[in-house]
Amino acid sequence: MILAPQPAKFTPATDIAALPTIGVPVRPADFPRRLLRFRNDRWAETVGLDHLDEDRWIAHFGSFEPLEGSLEQPLALRYHGHQFRVYNPEIGDGRGFLFAQMRDGLGRLMDLGTKGSGQTPYSRFGDGRLTLKGGVREILATEMLEALGVPTSKTFSIIETGEELMRNDEPSPTRSCVLVRLSHSHIRIGSFQRAAAMEDTDLLRALTDYALTRLYGVEPGDDPAAQLLDLVVERTADLAASYMIAGFVHGVLNSDNINVTGESFDYGPWRFTPYWEPAFTAAYFDHQGLYAFGRQAEAIHWDVAQLAIALRQITETEPLVKALERFPDLYSNAVRRRFCWRLGIGFPGEERSGTLLETAVQGMTGDRVMIDRFFFDWRGGQLRNGEARDRYAGEAWADFRDAVDGLANEAATAHPYWDGTEPCSMHIEEVESLWSAIADRDDWSPLYQKVDRIRMMRAAHEGRSSDG
Repeated sequence: MILAPQPAKFTPATDIAALPTIGVPVRPADFPRRLLRFRNDRWAETVGLDHLDEDRWIAHFGSFEPLEGSLEQPLALRYHGHQFRVYNPEIGDGRGFLFAQMRDGLGRLMDLGTKGSGQTPYSRFGDGRLTLKGGVREILATEMLEALGVPTSKTFSIIETGEELMRNDEPSPTRSCVLVRLSHSHIRIGSFQRAAAMEDTDLLRALTDYALTRLYGVEPGDDPAAQLLDLVVERTADLAASYMIAGFVHGVLNSDNINVTGESFDYGPWRFTPYWEPAFTAAYFDHQGLYAFGRQAEAIHWDVAQLAIALRQITETEPLVKALERFPDLYSNAVRRRFCWRLGIGFPGEERSGTLLETAVQGMTGDRVMIDRFFFDWRGGQLRNGEARDRYAGEAWADFRDAVDGLANEAATAHPYWDGTEPCSMHIEEVESLWSAIADRDDWSPLYQKVDRIRMMRAAHEGRSSDG
């Protein structure tokens, strides 16, 4: 489930030049202060940037001096999108831009994009900035999701910028930062929607070719649009499944927040639900529960249907419909396989894995057992201590106990992480506690310790002895 990073030499790229109208050149904000708070050397190594000293790191990711051979000037990307099912043609990168492209150790094209880097033509009435709390939350979301096997962008850098920001949803004035994320792409479903809205079939074809050749690494076939939709359906069905097994709620699954690579990104009002509660929501403004925990697959499928609608301008309807119809089965299969992966057992077939999942959910909901607790206690397909046995002795777990019998995998619990008594979780109370240490005392040690703990869990899921 997790794609291990590979070291690389810095190999700059400018592939986005194949899409000359995808964005507009912009200048980054001139910040009064640049204080490095977080650098992800683990992923910097995969694109050959881990050698940068602190001054050069800040120069590139705080002042945005170009990386040699990559983009000469940042691009604020243009796109449209459905926001809570309402079409909005007046959006785009309002507080971020595409800063650079390069190849990673696996030869994939990678983007460095920003959040909080200043105003652009698409800022509307926004200040183009990011709160430091927002940056801290993005670190926690991406590290936790990566550890749980979710395909996600990586928080690459956080630099505090010394401005005081006013916000309605957190105590103000509050501190500011600029974030850099590493992602396989920033081409969204909304990028295609914009081209379709303008009836620009040349751009639609160029976007399709770019996605197939640069992002998926495949040669276009006889029907490139349907070929692309098939790939996006497969990736996004797996993304939706990965959210469920992680217990994650993105919060804002608008079509401009769905990457055509199926890679999760742009974390605003996210939450991890403690319990398996389909109605649990992350965004306080999601009054109808459109993007609730149990509706995320529906939401993502709906967004992918908007991509199909856009692609109708360059292909026939029938192959697009066939691609969309694959989503439910792909999603169901992915949920079962990801459930077995997190549980640490081999895949026992569709029928038995379905029974395992159904009875586990029955137990978690019937006995109010937390999602992280369940996977931790049952790692390797068997209970590991007396306290856990008492927790699962009730009738609500009878069917699961029967279903999992005989599937034990001792190797899945070899990592020292599994010798502990508490799972690594990321519920809202801990997020607020970690932020309070920074806001009240400028104490970053709890955050860094939490990241270390999350990375230990990631190594345990990958079956490795370290987090390298």
